[in-house]
Amino acid sequence: MLSLRRVGPGAPKLAHVSRASALGSWPGTDTADVREAIRVVRDTLTDASLTGRPGIPYLPEAPRRGPGADLIGRSAALLVGLSVDLQPSGWRLVDRPGRDESRAAAYLRSDLDELAEAYDGYAGPLKVQLAGPWTLAAELRLNRGERVVVDRGACRDVAAALAEGVAAHLADVRRLVPGAELLVQLDEPLLPAVLAGELATSSGFGRLRAVDVEEVRRVLAQTIGSSGVDVVVHCCAADAPVGLLREAGASGISLDTALLGPRGWESVAVAVEAGTQLWAGALPTGAPAVTPAAAAAPVLRAWRELGLDQGLLEAVVITPACGLAGSAPADAVRIHRTLPRAAAELTEAAHA
Repeated sequence: MLSLRRVGPGAPKLAHVSRASALGSWPGTDTADVREAIRVVRDTLTDASLTGRPGIPYLPEAPRRGPGADLIGRSAALLVGLSVDLQPSGWRLVDRPGRDESRAAAYLRSDLDELAEAYDGYAGPLKVQLAGPWTLAAELRLNRGERVVVDRGACRDVAAALAEGVAAHLADVRRLVPGAELLVQLDEPLLPAVLAGELATSSGFGRLRAVDVEEVRRVLAQTIGSSGVDVVVHCCAADAPVGLLREAGASGISLDTALLGPRGWESVAVAVEAGTQLWAGALPTGAPAVTPAAAAAPVLRAWRELGLDQGLLEAVVITPACGLAGSAPADAVRIHRTLPRAAAELTEAAHA
């Protein structure tokens, strides 16, 4: 059982309803698949008929197209003033741009063209996803082959280049979809490993030293603050540092709720009461289909056990537990059709 948290009668009631969104990745291997994914996301997440308010659509990613369509390649290609190429060990910083970086940029340009066509005349929220600074620093390699995260100066350079790249990317999307209210999702799956010193060395026989938590918080805060829009940080690890993300200024924290134990939910409760939005990864992606009520049930149960004010459910965004790149296309469509109905379950409970 989760320990109870008591909220006084003066707890705020939020004047909106729960929303639905997803984390970004989709199945697919070519441009036609991306075009279809953008259409499905638009049609399922901009319809307000189920919840009274539309969900939060996003620019889908199809990493199975190949190198450069993946999260790291796409994000690395946006680094302003830094160049990358692809090696057997992964993406590496280099002196000048080459074919791999050009391919990643071409994938993104093509996706943005599809987005502009599908969202012509659209006004409302729109999310884009990129790797966060610490996951980039953990995955990118220096010229000598070691991870960027071992070099404090290189970490700062990557974070600064990412901040500029995010700003440029948002400007491109804003130009193509002028009515969009943009927000950014920073994916930080490797953040717990950075903090715990669990990243393997280049040889694979050792572990890199943990990065100081204050340095992690400072870099994250700078990246979040420089974007100029709301930033949701997604961390799918069981030990996601919820408190650190809140302190770094994330407006929302995206988590796989199935991985949250009692301590994790306690951290979520503190964040929610402080005004941080929970993006609840509550809809399973690798299991048989679940009903909207079953998807919402773990969140509702945790709310009751924590003693959180029911009105705070209105701020929750419900998402799949993880990305959908490994799903069948039909399953990805089904999940998106279920999400708004699951959000409606949370809204109904908030007003019960």
